[in-house]
Amino acid sequence: MSHNVETMAYAGELPWHGLGVPVSNDMSAYEMMEAAQLNWSVKKQPMYFMPNEDNSNWVNNSTGVLVEDKMLLIREEDNKQLDVVGKNWHPVQNQEAFDFFYDWVEEGKMEMHTAGSLSNGKIVWILAKVNETFEVVKDDVVESYMLFTNPHSFGTSLNVRFTPIRVVCNNTLQLALGSNNNGIRLDHTKKFDPHVVRDALGLATNSMIEYSNQAKHLVNKMSTKESRDEYFSKLFPMTHYEEEVKGYVRSKKAAYANRLHNNGTPGAGLVKDSWWDTFNTVTYMYDHKLGKSNASRVKSSWYGDASKSKQEALTKALQYADVA
Repeated sequence: MSHNVETMAYAGELPWHGLGVPVSNDMSAYEMMEAAQLNWSVKKQPMYFMPNEDNSNWVNNSTGVLVEDKMLLIREEDNKQLDVVGKNWHPVQNQEAFDFFYDWVEEGKMEMHTAGSLSNGKIVWILAKVNETFEVVKDDVVESYMLFTNPHSFGTSLNVRFTPIRVVCNNTLQLALGSNNNGIRLDHTKKFDPHVVRDALGLATNSMIEYSNQAKHLVNKMSTKESRDEYFSKLFPMTHYEEEVKGYVRSKKAAYANRLHNNGTPGAGLVKDSWWDTFNTVTYMYDHKLGKSNASRVKSSWYGDASKSKQEALTKALQYADVA
């Protein structure tokens, strides 16, 4: 498995990114934690400085000089060094993250879908399927998921996001939860309280309704060759080299988006040339075509530039649809 994905398990059909070890689709939250090999904990350890001749040797050794304001965050099972954190930084254990889903799964409101570890344990994620769907047109279904991210690294917050997935092409999107454009975030200055984010399921339901309305608006508005070209060019502007040196009329990525749309991405036949089709050309590019590997696309789509770019693509598609 790619170095970006350390461990991963998935229930049901193979996920859009094509990674992971298959498991039963009726697992409890804790069984999924075990299957994804996430049943490990982290711990803060004192850091010590062992001066040598050039004063550059940092060690975790009690015979050295104690570093007063910093601690080393390690994975207890193998002493893997994850990051350097402050003394007041509160780690959230993987067990606590899975606790967040336990009741909802037991009550039948969610199903465990995927879970895994990225970047050698620095990012642990859990994706659960919420039992809510909508149909844009016949056979074009969008399912609702909730993504819980538990980072074991300094400077990143615990995060809960609403993630709808279009079934026909496995295109993903990160959307706001209520007024929180980046989902619900909790930093590590306080101990994790799952009750603080319990309203996330209700917010996800509201976001799903809003996204359904947006999708149905897009599918009823048709794009033209000219408007699509302008749309792709705005999303993928030319670099200085492409414009000034090569003299291109559009960027390579914009040209690629046009070719993908013209050739038809999965599900395009259901909604051909609508703004829903055009928007999904962009999400399909990010989820399945751009990037060096499936693992790198997962990381970018959930935590990197692709996540923001797809949100921008939706905003612009809605603007074009409004005047179509």
